[in-house]
Amino acid sequence: MLDEAGTLLIVELEAGREPGRISEPMRREGLLGRAQRIRDLDVKVLICGAVSRPLEAALLAAGIEVIPQTCGDVERVLAAFMDGQLEQGTFLMPGCRGRRRRSHGERRGGRNRGRGSPQFQ
Repeated sequence: MLDEAGTLLIVELEAGREPGRISEPMRREGLLGRAQRIRDLDVKVLICGAVSRPLEAALLAAGIEVIPQTCGDVERVLAAFMDGQLEQGTFLMPGCRGRRRRSHGERRGGRNRGRGSPQFQ
């Protein structure tokens, strides 16, 4: 669960290629502190598995697009994201009926198909 993750994989994307990636440690600092830390890392899009509604709301308020309920091999998830195929059910966590993909200002259930630098839990 993102709320308890010890590290965050940050993948930089530029014009369809990956110029770099780093693994960033996450401190135990509460949900608002965690959202602030992710924002300070200049994350634009965050792809993760489970995330609590309060943390998701804090991330959205910080201007970070959240693509939760995602599972699978990181390299395959990244490739699907870059190809615009992540919305297909292939990487949807078992037991989830539909993916929530939201960015700041969207109502629940809305979709934003914008691109950005994905970040993995």
